[in-house]
Amino acid sequence: MKAVIRDKCELKDSFIDVLGTIPKMWKLCRIKNVANVQRGGSPRPIEDYLTSEEDGFNWIKIGDTVKGSKYIDDVKQRIRKEGLSKTRLVRKGTLLLTNSMSFGEAYILNLDGCIHDGWVALECNNNIRKEFLYYFLESELCKKQFNLQVAGGVVQNLNVDKIGSTYIFLPNDTEQQHIVAYLDDRCSKIDAIIAEAKASIEEYKELKQALIYEAVTKGLDKNVEMKDSGIEWIGQMPKNWSSVRFSKVNWIRARLGWKGLKADEYVDEGYPFLSAFNIQNNKLIWENTNHITIERYEESPEIKLQEKDILLVKDGAGIGKCARIDNLPLGESTVNSSLAVITSNKLMNYKYEYFYLLSPIFQNVITRLKNGMGVPHLTQEAMKEIVIPCPPIEEQTIIADYLDDKMSKIDLVIATKQSLIEDLEAYKKSLIYEVVTGKRKVVA
Repeated sequence: MKAVIRDKCELKDSFIDVLGTIPKMWKLCRIKNVANVQRGGSPRPIEDYLTSEEDGFNWIKIGDTVKGSKYIDDVKQRIRKEGLSKTRLVRKGTLLLTNSMSFGEAYILNLDGCIHDGWVALECNNNIRKEFLYYFLESELCKKQFNLQVAGGVVQNLNVDKIGSTYIFLPNDTEQQHIVAYLDDRCSKIDAIIAEAKASIEEYKELKQALIYEAVTKGLDKNVEMKDSGIEWIGQMPKNWSSVRFSKVNWIRARLGWKGLKADEYVDEGYPFLSAFNIQNNKLIWENTNHITIERYEESPEIKLQEKDILLVKDGAGIGKCARIDNLPLGESTVNSSLAVITSNKLMNYKYEYFYLLSPIFQNVITRLKNGMGVPHLTQEAMKEIVIPCPPIEEQTIIADYLDDKMSKIDLVIATKQSLIEDLEAYKKSLIYEVVTGKRKVVA
């Protein structure tokens, strides 16, 4: 059955501000009137977890979901019978709603299993199709009601009573069937375009990495005579290039803390104080930057930033991210302790070095150099001993200009595709909202 949108429904007032109008022939009820709402639980010992290939019960985790997918089809782990004392068994076809940090995402379960307390299970009765309830849970009207109930909470979660008390617009079974058929058809087509765009973006990102790798390790002349670089992870390099230690062509420095500086010392106007947060997609983002007083700024003159500096994240989950400073749009600036500041000397073009730091070669080196318990940490001493290829300075400039041109063109294509994805996701949300609330009428 293929459903199409016809004219708008005749509407009536729901007399509930958050809901607005409702189709005249639809019922207004609560989720608990059409589904049994129950929360999951957590098993006792971690040793009860098994691999997905071993015998036991399917253990359904938030990590088993695929963003944008309607179904949960597979699991990564199973659990022994002895570990089921505090979990909840759920049957194939049950609706699951995330109720933790990824709050409010809905899925239809395509296998039997058991769930932990980050899930809420909704078992539909005969008054509603599970697919229709799924789309309603995904609608902005439902999410708006949820958000009103958790407003002010540090961790967004709802108890089963609040979920059960959420209002839902309920058409008859035939109309539910038409709506589900229509949304399945339209949303699957939208999702396919989004998936294709995302796959294309990943291909362009891989192309960027390949172009950078080739340029900073082999140069641009495909006919140049090669030699052994003496660097295990590089192999052959042009004969007129040399290999140098990082410390021979760079001044590297960073701070260890900052004399007890705390967040409550930040000021509205002062000197920009950059952190790893300000490096996004390996570029500096100057918006929402913290600021410090002149007294704090002058305490560490060695890390005052200059044009042509490179910033490298040396601590935490973002270790290895980097950005270059082509200009200082907010004037004199500095960095916090998560960033290393790198200033190249006359033997090294900072743009060429920036691209080398982005290359998979250097990122693999970073991975091997990580140390420290708990939070990953890259020491200045380890960085100084890294060996990098060093073309003649004139060739570095040519390579940097070439990569700047290539990367800007590829980034424009990626941005265009990302904009398409965002537009399609917004359209999908709008479509689901209008159909499940009856703002648009669907007929066979």
